[in-house]
Order: sequence, then structure tokens, then C-alpha cells
Amino acid sequence: MFKQFKNITKGFTLIELLIVIAIIGVLAALLMSNFIGVRQRARDSQRKSDLRQVQSALELYRSDNGSYPVSVSNALPYDCLAAMSSGSTIYMQKVPCDPTSTTYNSGKYYYNSGGTNYTIGACLENGSDTSSGTTNIDPITSNPGDPDTCPGVRYFVLNNP
Repeated sequence: MFKQFKNITKGFTLIELLIVIAIIGVLAALLMSNFIGVRQRARDSQRKSDLRQVQSALELYRSDNGSYPVSVSNALPYDCLAAMSSGSTIYMQKVPCDPTSTTYNSGKYYYNSGGTNYTIGACLENGSDTSSGTTNIDPITSNPGDPDTCPGVRYFVLNNP
């Protein structure tokens, strides 16, 4: 009986491996850039939600006290994570801070009030955000606070109703 042995090679060639690695690299780069945008949009969504919660607390404050809290600076009259209260009434357990805590207004949301009206605002990271608050200030071009502290070009601003 005659046995014939075949020389069988198993595995991938170097060129096949390089092509697969290049494809994985391109896909990873595409996904990473999209992931960064998703995180920015999530933080912007959190900022908008925070401002609407502050707006609700300010309206409750005004209905009990007859006026809005007066601002001394361009920050909320209450420190971040402190309770918004008047006497024994607590309107907000913790005043929210900016999700990044450093980019805009030292981590605080912008607030300006003379007692009869108010403006609250936040800087948005996502430059392509087209949403706006209920405001007389154009949230796309007008900066409610210090223009040097906001890295973005869009602002979300809410005024009293």
C-alpha cells in the first residue's frame, strides 16, 4: 500500500491578518468618535433637565414668597448640592451642578434675578444642538454668563414664564 502524505498548512497569512487589523481599527475609530458625541448629548440633556427642575423650584419659591430669590453673582443664590429653601420650606433638596463641574461658571448654572424675573442658563457642549429654551434670549448666540468660561457656542436659557 502506498501512502501519500500531503503537506497541509493551517493558519492565516500575514496579509490576511493585517487586513483584519486595519478593518478593526477603522471600525473602532468610527465608534469612538460617535461615542464621544453621545456622551456630550447626554450631559446636555442632563443640563436641560437640571434647569427645568430649578425653574420649577423657583416658581414654587415665588408662589410662597411673592418674588424670586435675588442673585448676588451670576451663580444660583444657592450653592451646588445645597438645599434651596426659605425658612422651613425646602423647594429643592439639592441644587444641581453642571455634569462636568468645571466647564461653565465654575460648575454652577447661570442665574440672574432682580426678584421680579429671572434668567437661568447653561452652556451646551454639543455644537449642533438646535433645541432652545422658552426665552427672550436667543439660546444659540447669546451667552447668559461670562463668554470666556463657556467652551461651547450654544446656550440653553430659561426665563420666568
